[in-house]
Amino acid sequence: MSEFLEFRNVSKRFGEIRAVDGVSLEIKKGEFFSLLGPSGCGKTTMLRLAAGFEQPDSGRIILDGADITDVPPHRRQVNTIFQSYALFPHLSVRDNIAFGLEVARRPRDEIGREVENMLRLIGMTEEGRKKPAQLSGGQRQRVAVARALVNKPQVLLLDEPLAALDLKLRQRMLIELDAIHDEVGITFLYVTHDQEEAMSLSDRLAVMEAGRVEQVGAPAEIYEAPRTSFVAAFIGDTNFLEGEVMELEDEDYCRVRVGGIGVVGFNDKAKKAGSPVYLSIRPEKIHISRDQPEAGPRLNVLPAVVEDMIYLGSTTKYWVRVMGLRVQVLRQHSRYFLDEKPIRWNDPVWIWWHGDDGFMLDR
Repeated sequence: MSEFLEFRNVSKRFGEIRAVDGVSLEIKKGEFFSLLGPSGCGKTTMLRLAAGFEQPDSGRIILDGADITDVPPHRRQVNTIFQSYALFPHLSVRDNIAFGLEVARRPRDEIGREVENMLRLIGMTEEGRKKPAQLSGGQRQRVAVARALVNKPQVLLLDEPLAALDLKLRQRMLIELDAIHDEVGITFLYVTHDQEEAMSLSDRLAVMEAGRVEQVGAPAEIYEAPRTSFVAAFIGDTNFLEGEVMELEDEDYCRVRVGGIGVVGFNDKAKKAGSPVYLSIRPEKIHISRDQPEAGPRLNVLPAVVEDMIYLGSTTKYWVRVMGLRVQVLRQHSRYFLDEKPIRWNDPVWIWWHGDDGFMLDR
């Protein structure tokens, strides 16, 4: 896939607030790309810039090789789905979907054919005569998708379209959105603050903070190898450790003295001895047991005491005290209560992780 939608050093201010700060981003044709970040990070402003609802203060926006920075919204081959869906309450499902084609004065037989195709795509051929008020939240969301797609845009922009749905429906709609994207094959630009949505839907995603892009990559790359402490903390849970490199065992593995727990090993980019480092280890990478494990190469094994725990059904979260440091551990249950005596509050335990499972961060 080649670059299709590009933001070239784009900035946008609202008074004293720099909503987008010199962002350059390349989105490929046919890609499901997400902008992920907390409220106020600039992701919705990026979407509105792509749609033409806002104009950048500087920089250019390119679509399929053409500069669309100054092109008005109605002349861009871009459609937007808003959080509210913005369906016309007095029109039927079929008429809502047909609206854009009728505004474009397309032939009547073409409109009928395209609307039927969209109804089949969203699985609502039997609901064409219903009004939006007669539909569930998930059905209204699907109608909004169909109305946006019927004009065959080059890019579909989605502004937190699942935010108003309950958890179960949101999970089902994630699967349906992914299937619709696979079916139509156009570029989707999706805005969300929900990491689960972005991770499950995206081919790639950009994590944003304070108007800037912190990191771009595939979901697994972002989660397993975050570059900054913000990305590591925003995408899932993590334990942060600060230390100093004691020695290098080879070019990509070193021993680090971490304040509060002693010396541990990390397999990451080489740092010279004496260098301060900022480290992260995901809770699910850490094992916990009453019994001390056998020592192994590059295995970090530490004694600890359980301070807090939360049973979550499929997992249990533990917070343990390792000398002067509090560490979070996530344990997956495979044979809970069958394989060993349960771990309780104040129990002495052992925790361990492999040096390959931690990573160093840019501060």
